[in-house]
Amino acid sequence: MKKITLSAVICTLIFYTSVFAQKANTDSLALVSRISANQLKLGNLQNEVDQKTKNKLDASEQAQKSANENSNAANKLTSEPNNRKLARQANNAASDAKSDSRAARKEERRLNSLNKDIADMKDKIAEDQRKLDKLTTATPPKVN
Repeated sequence: MKKITLSAVICTLIFYTSVFAQKANTDSLALVSRISANQLKLGNLQNEVDQKTKNKLDASEQAQKSANENSNAANKLTSEPNNRKLARQANNAASDAKSDSRAARKEERRLNSLNKDIADMKDKIAEDQRKLDKLTTATPPKVN
């Protein structure tokens, strides 16, 4: 009777140990898969940084150029305030400067958002890596 009880206890412990190991193995495979997918997304996001930075710089330069043209048009208009042609040119230059500055701010927000997404993705990868490290270093319960 003691042998049967002892055998049953040992079989139960072996069964639970194998179930624990399979769960840890399944969890670790899922984490490895998620880490790989997130690293791929991170690579894609990092590839976009150069283009977004270039877009931001181009938009900033265009906004500065439009602001300078607006300033020049306004100065010309102050010398001849009754000239309709100069007034129209100044108005158009002001509209261009306004839209170009809006576009520059929009490009800056896009770049900042991309940088935030990259930082978030790095955090996700690091967190999953910590979880994976815990799973791979975890030991099954000891049998007394």
